Amino acid sequence: MTETLPIAPWRVFTVEVRAVHRLSPSFVRVTFTGPDLDRFADNGWDQRIKLALPLPGRRGVRLPDGPDWYTRWRALPEEQRNPIRTYTVRAVRPHLAEVDVDLVLHGDGGPATRWARRTRPGDELALVGPDAGYPGDHGGIEFRLPSTGRLLLAGDETAAPAIAAILERLPLDACGRALIEVPAAADALPLVPPPGVELTWLPRGSAAYGSLLVPAVTAATGDLIAAVAEPATGADDDVDVDTEILWEVPAEAPSSPLYAWLAGEAGVIRTLRRHLVGERGLDRRAVAFMGYWRLGRADVA
Repeated sequence: MTETLPIAPWRVFTVEVRAVHRLSPSFVRVTFTGPDLDRFADNGWDQRIKLALPLPGRRGVRLPDGPDWYTRWRALPEEQRNPIRTYTVRAVRPHLAEVDVDLVLHGDGGPATRWARRTRPGDELALVGPDAGYPGDHGGIEFRLPSTGRLLLAGDETAAPAIAAILERLPLDACGRALIEVPAAADALPLVPPPGVELTWLPRGSAAYGSLLVPAVTAATGDLIAAVAEPATGADDDVDVDTEILWEVPAEAPSSPLYAWLAGEAGVIRTLRRHLVGERGLDRRAVAFMGYWRLGRADVA
């Protein structure tokens, strides 16, 4: 009798590009399809996935499969190792075997941006994502819907797809602020948050990353919750973003006056972390900080 292998939370999907839609100067939406994308789990929120891109001059992607695919991929010679980048799912349509991913166009220096600028329908690649057949928690979601209090969602353009997906899933009675710093005013996308959530786009132009986001978050925090008289002693253990990954998220849905979800350039997020936890004294269990990328450093899988 043939032994049935257990289903893993994640699997490698072989996909191709069905459509490419330029949303704005900095955002492009790629719709993927594949023979088994009807098995892709529609978990919503800020669900992370990985895209494996073609090697230069080659068509298609063949990733190792199985639960240990990542270890086997890392063991491949560099010239055989397809570039892998992490993204957020924007939409899932299992009945059509389709998944949308919004990508940010950063110049033309990295493999992901080069691929995004040149991809066309029919291009093949691999997508690593949650398997709907798995009965447990897939992982890859950091947002926790709070049971009480208000929300603060903030990030740069790399966090915009995740914030957009979160806003679409929030209950209608949600209250709070969403702040998104983007390169240009034309990058403000037509999102419709719940009535009680105020969405603000912050086009920075030629200014530095975080130059608009940091003061906007500082002001929003003051509006959303009264500052504590004294910061909690030892509440903020600083992180060296040049040597460590800035990634700290609550394990459970918080019950507090304010829940903050912040993602983007690691140096900017560290500054916001210091303000919210160190200066405002917010409970670390009610704040999610994620350094999606680091200025001056290549993205990694």
